[in-house]
Amino acid sequence: MKADEQWVLVPGSPAEIEAVVRHCRRLVTRRALVAAGVAAVPLPGIDWVTDVATLLKLIPEINRAFGLTPEQVERLSPDRRLAVYKAISAGGSVLVGRLVTRDLILRALRLVGVRLTTQQAAKFVPVAGQAVSAALTFTALKYVAEQHIQQCAAVATMLALPKPS
Repeated sequence: MKADEQWVLVPGSPAEIEAVVRHCRRLVTRRALVAAGVAAVPLPGIDWVTDVATLLKLIPEINRAFGLTPEQVERLSPDRRLAVYKAISAGGSVLVGRLVTRDLILRALRLVGVRLTTQQAAKFVPVAGQAVSAALTFTALKYVAEQHIQQCAAVATMLALPKPS
């Protein structure tokens, strides 16, 4: 474990889950604004690279905040680990509790593929096109990250529910 990395447990109460959700949304907004600034640059293709790079850093950070990185899940007790994997599979997530790769990020970006294709075309329209490109990048990244936050929160909520007696 790196010195700057801390192990976070899965949030155990609705208040803790909501606090992590708020933290992650602020993080996503900051990163999406930076990516939108890059998207305004009239160089075709640079925004795609930035979008993928942004999500490659952002998704693991969201997982870490929820205590759902592969390393964190492996440190759990066997019964707790099994519960995490069941919750992940029940939620149908592609990115929760997994090693995040470029291919997984590209699969997630396909959800917003039409927006990103429009974004590339918009770059060729001076000024207004760059503004549209920046706006589409911002909304696409926010959308993908928000879906991931909701999936992580759902897993954390399932794990925080009291066990039936």
